[in-house]
Amino acid sequence: MAVLNVSVVAADHEVWSGEASMVVARTVEGQIGILPGHEPLLAILAEGEVRVTLNGGESIAANADDGFLSVENNTVTIVARQAELV
Repeated sequence: MAVLNVSVVAADHEVWSGEASMVVARTVEGQIGILPGHEPLLAILAEGEVRVTLNGGESIAANADDGFLSVENNTVTIVARQAELV
């Protein structure tokens, strides 16, 4: 089973990183869900929640302000001006 390697990073520190089965984030174009095998993507984040579903079904959430989301080769990188786990 393919997994996503996810990093959530704020301007001054790493908020969370690890393996996941799905990422849901809010962009300026609307909410987006990322699953393994997603085609490459670069999107501008809107202020809101980033939800990461772990392989065991549990999930974590972070509030993120302004930034971008990048997807390539099952690697999801979320860079925000400010971000913190909730």
